[in-house]
Amino acid sequence: MAEYKKPTTEAEFAKNFHPKKPLMTDTEAYYESSRCLYCYDAPCINACPTGIDIPTFIRQINSDNKDGAAKTIYDSNWMGHACGNVCPTEELCEGACVYTNSDVKPIEIGRLQAHATEKVIRTKKKLFRTGKDTGKKVAVIGAGPAGISAACELRMLGHAVDVFEAKAKPSGLCVYGVAPYKLTNEQALDEIGYLQDQFGFNVHYNKPVSGRADFDKLEKDYDAIFIGIGLGTTSSLGIPGEDKQGVIGALEYVEELRTKHHKTPIGNNVIVLGGGNTAMDAASESCRMGAESVIIAYRRGPEEMGAYSFEFDLAKKSGAKALFNVTPVEIMGNGSVTGVKFIRNKAAYGKIEAIPGSEFVEICDMVLLGTGQGKQVELLEQVSGVKLEQKSRILDDRGRIVVNEHYQTNNPKYFAAGDAVNGGVEVVNAAAEAKKATHGIDQYLKK
Repeated sequence: MAEYKKPTTEAEFAKNFHPKKPLMTDTEAYYESSRCLYCYDAPCINACPTGIDIPTFIRQINSDNKDGAAKTIYDSNWMGHACGNVCPTEELCEGACVYTNSDVKPIEIGRLQAHATEKVIRTKKKLFRTGKDTGKKVAVIGAGPAGISAACELRMLGHAVDVFEAKAKPSGLCVYGVAPYKLTNEQALDEIGYLQDQFGFNVHYNKPVSGRADFDKLEKDYDAIFIGIGLGTTSSLGIPGEDKQGVIGALEYVEELRTKHHKTPIGNNVIVLGGGNTAMDAASESCRMGAESVIIAYRRGPEEMGAYSFEFDLAKKSGAKALFNVTPVEIMGNGSVTGVKFIRNKAAYGKIEAIPGSEFVEICDMVLLGTGQGKQVELLEQVSGVKLEQKSRILDDRGRIVVNEHYQTNNPKYFAAGDAVNGGVEVVNAAAEAKKATHGIDQYLKK
């Protein structure tokens, strides 16, 4: 029996996807901020990749200075509102809160952060002035968290910025890859619009940079280039049957859900393959879309899943079941998927060993692949001056961009940050890295 009724209207969809971290009222924010101890050596600051001065912005909220709180947040993190909603705060700032040492609920830092930034976005409050014009122009490839963060910081440094985005909307995974109960499209787009109004950078939509000729033109027209393209599409498992109807990448399913809402098709019996956070999101979303059965299948044990424990707990609370120590060997069906054949396995000396004769089939009519994202190797190999047989000059053996401490590649005109460099972490990491990269760009341009 499904935990959720299949949504048929926008109202029903909104009910099923009720925000995981709903916005606080002024009263809630006042009382929650009153709980903060304003630690002198606050561990929450050290736990934040962008180093937001958390005690200061919480004190500002408590003294009814929300504009000041928002500025404190944005001074460190240009994706402040998005991160307040989508960050794994349970593992980062809130997980480091001193209250956790006393078995007391930590301060709800993420919700307080979203509360402060939401107000300035809604009122379009002007908080920043751009730096004096340097006469330099920088091209930013990708309007995701890394690209937008780079654009904001570059404008603060006085450089002109043009952002080139392949899709019709900005914000990368915040619009196309985050579960709707974490952050809505409206929230993500409103923040980008607010930042664009603050800093005046240009965004060119539906303008992919797709080959050597495009890179050559950017090199000719701009003084430096920042790559913030993120990762590619869902990786293939390489097993028979992946081409059957009803098999879709978990990330691609999330993107469809973000754009079509209740009109997104869902199977009655869904199997999610994978043990990462994207797989957990896909399972939770499938439950909320009214699937009768949702099974998360992972080839190792629960303790080895890449997903945060709270994400797995959310999936289970939504109605998903888990199947561990199983490896998919074939997706069954004649045209459309009808099931997945698994073989049970065991760990031996750190490696997975199949158990002979343990094959079984789980019936389903939809398979979501939460198997990670591929790297955009073919595109990155087109960067001018990098020969295909010398991949290591800009890419490592895992397809990630190689950068130095200033986030500069071996082609000195190119800088990069975010998922294409770190292999895929959190929005807050992309924002932090991009900010550091822009100061590398600034030094390069001054030289």
